[in-house]
Amino acid sequence: MMNENENDLALLIIDTLNLDFDIESAEPTTPLYGEGFGLDSIDILEVALAVSQRYGVKLKSDDKNNVEIFKSLRALSDYIQANKTK
Repeated sequence: MMNENENDLALLIIDTLNLDFDIESAEPTTPLYGEGFGLDSIDILEVALAVSQRYGVKLKSDDKNNVEIFKSLRALSDYIQANKTK
């Protein structure tokens, strides 16, 4: 079950990318890439921009930790909560 932060992030992703995605089917461990949310690298860039604007978290395309940061909804949410400035 998603917590409030994960739910807000899921809604941000769905709204940013105009996804046809049932939030009720989302789990915190739902992968962002491929299966799950079905995001590709362009989508991830758009999500990174939206996250930066909403939470003040800088996500860099060359960060060696991106695979882990964007692994799942929970991983991204945890990263945001640990690094947000807004």
